[in-house]
Amino acid sequence: MRYYQQQNKNRLTIGQDGNALTMLIAINLVVFVILAFIKTIYYFSYGNTGVNAFNQDIFYWVALPADMENFISRPWTLITHMFVHDTSSVWHILANMIWVWVFGYILQELAGNRRLFPFFFYGAIAGALSYFLAYNFIPPLQENIQQAFAVGASAGVMGIALGATTLAPGYRIFPMLNGGIPLWVITVIYLIIDLATIPYSNPGGHIAHLAGALAGFVVMKRYMRGNDWTLWMNNVYDWWVNLFNPDKPKKGNVVKSKLFYKATVQPFTKTPTITQQKVDEILEKIHQKGYSSLNEDEKEVLKRASQDGI
Repeated sequence: MRYYQQQNKNRLTIGQDGNALTMLIAINLVVFVILAFIKTIYYFSYGNTGVNAFNQDIFYWVALPADMENFISRPWTLITHMFVHDTSSVWHILANMIWVWVFGYILQELAGNRRLFPFFFYGAIAGALSYFLAYNFIPPLQENIQQAFAVGASAGVMGIALGATTLAPGYRIFPMLNGGIPLWVITVIYLIIDLATIPYSNPGGHIAHLAGALAGFVVMKRYMRGNDWTLWMNNVYDWWVNLFNPDKPKKGNVVKSKLFYKATVQPFTKTPTITQQKVDEILEKIHQKGYSSLNEDEKEVLKRASQDGI
């Protein structure tokens, strides 16, 4: 079996440990269920007035306010709002999770597992900033600034969507429909709908969606040119995960610096041993971090594996 065939078999599945797509969907669903449960308790305790009490006591403290004074009093909403959805509409979170699964799976498959959340984060932050600026500087929106709050993963989903589309615009989905629909067609339709509906409903939200899409496009363009803006986020994550890990590498001199002299010529030629296990490990690394994360030895192993038919 050639290595590209093996790569196709080793794709991350939805239930696999360390799958960023599963974690992202799970976080959004868990937050939605918790807030819905709390809202139900408020309703059973106070009746219809309990819904307003829930909004004042809980919901508005995790939603992003458009008003500057409210935002200064709760700056954490810049992060929390992207995982919060309107509990009065199941369709809101259902639609977002369907789209994040569709585009997220494609981005994860093509760019690696560790690229997914950064694209979501960049899109959500760009959407939040544009939402905030729109309500503070566009006169028709300023009239409703006190009642404006942003919630939802939509801008982050747009960041993922444009990241995947920019990387592989010809990727086809729904192959049963005359060979499939190119990904760029779906994305363009999505963008046109957002742009066309700005004057009619939720203008700040649609502006945020477009800003999230622009962020995904820019970040992917930089990634394709060798400037990976997702690395710092993954490095911070790795640092946090290893903060209390007793097996993490210790700082200081490594063993080889003590046992070997510095030389300009290697005393031997390294020929990597090819085994099925080694090939599987390299393919898994591609899924996690992308092909660009491989070193020269690992690329040579894949090349020889392809020639040997492993």
